[in-house]
Amino acid sequence: MRAHTRERFGALPDGTPVDRWTLTDETTGATAAILDYGAILQALRLPDAAGRTANVVLGFDNLPDYLERSPFFGCVVGRFANRIAGGEYELDGVRVKLPINDGPRPNTLHGGRPGFGARMWQAQAEDVDGGAALTLSRTSPDGEEGFPGALNVSVRYILANGSLTLEYRAETGAPTVINLTNHAHFNMAGEGSGSVLEQDLTIAADEYIPVDGVLIPLDGPAPVEGTPFDFRTAQKVGARLSDPHPQLRLADGYDHCYVLPGGRTAAPRPFASLHDPVSGRVLRFATTEPGVQVYSANDFDGSLTGTGGKPYGPYAGIALETQHFPDAPNRPDYPSTALRPGEVFESTTVLEFGDAAGS
Repeated sequence: MRAHTRERFGALPDGTPVDRWTLTDETTGATAAILDYGAILQALRLPDAAGRTANVVLGFDNLPDYLERSPFFGCVVGRFANRIAGGEYELDGVRVKLPINDGPRPNTLHGGRPGFGARMWQAQAEDVDGGAALTLSRTSPDGEEGFPGALNVSVRYILANGSLTLEYRAETGAPTVINLTNHAHFNMAGEGSGSVLEQDLTIAADEYIPVDGVLIPLDGPAPVEGTPFDFRTAQKVGARLSDPHPQLRLADGYDHCYVLPGGRTAAPRPFASLHDPVSGRVLRFATTEPGVQVYSANDFDGSLTGTGGKPYGPYAGIALETQHFPDAPNRPDYPSTALRPGEVFESTTVLEFGDAAGS
C-alpha cells in the first residue's frame, strides 16, 4: 500500500488545479498534508502519548483563504526569508532594488509579494523506507520580485521513522541572494486549541539579534543571559511576555532571530524543542542553518479561522523559521547569503516528534 495520496484542494482564479498530497509515516501513523501551491505544509497530524492525533500546524481548510488572507501559513518563503532593509542590497558591485511589502515598514519581507509561498510548484511523490517523500520544484525567473538570476529551487519533504525532514536545494544563473525557510506556526496541543503560552520552549542559543523600530538588526548579536530571550533551559513561551524589555515591546512579543552555535553546519544539529505538557507531544528541531527566527504570532487577532473551525487569537502558534540572518545581504559581518553560478545552495531542517518521554 502506498504511503502517499493525492487529492484536489481547489483551483487558482485562472483555473490552475491545486493538489494536496498526504504523506504517512508508517512507523508512527503521523501524516503530513502538503500543497503544490506555495509548497505549503497544510497539516501535520501527530499522535500524543495515548495515541490520539491532532494537527499541530496552523492553516486553512480551503484554498481561497490561502490566496487572500494567509500570514505565510506553512509555506516555503523565498527567494529571501525575513527582511531586507530598504528593499535593496548590493552584490558584486550591482545594486539590486526590490519591492517594499512589510506593511508600514520600509523593508522587503519574505521575498516580496507574491513570494515563493504564493507560487505553483511541480510535485513528485515517492514511497521511502518507513514513509513517503514529496519533492516540489520550480524555476524562479530572472528578475522575479527584483531578484537577479533564474533560480532552480526545490524542497523535499520526507515523513518517515518519527520525523519530518525538509531538504532545500537551489542553483542560479546569475549572482543572487537566497534564504529559504518554512513558515509553519506550531501548537503542540493542536491548532485551534488556544494559545501556546503554557507550552515549554527550549532554544540552545547564547545570543539573539536585537532589532530597531522597523525590525532590522542593530549592531551585533546580544547575549540572552539575564533577558526574556533566554530559553537555554525550558521556559513557558508566555512566562516573560509581559517583561518590559524594550525588544519585546518593539515586536509585541517574540519576532527575533537567534544565533545558533557553530554557524552553518554540514549536518543538522539539534537546537530547540517545543513541548505541550498536557498532551505530552513534543517537537525536537535540528538544522544546518546558522539561525532561527522565532515568531510568537503576536499580531493574530481572531480574524483567521483554522482547519478545525476555530479562530486564531494572539499567540495561537509559534514559528521557528530556520534560516540565515535578517538583512544579511547588507551585513558583511553576517554569514553570506550570496549564491553564484556553479554553486549549489543546500539546507536541511529536521522535525523529530514524539512525547516527553522520548518516544
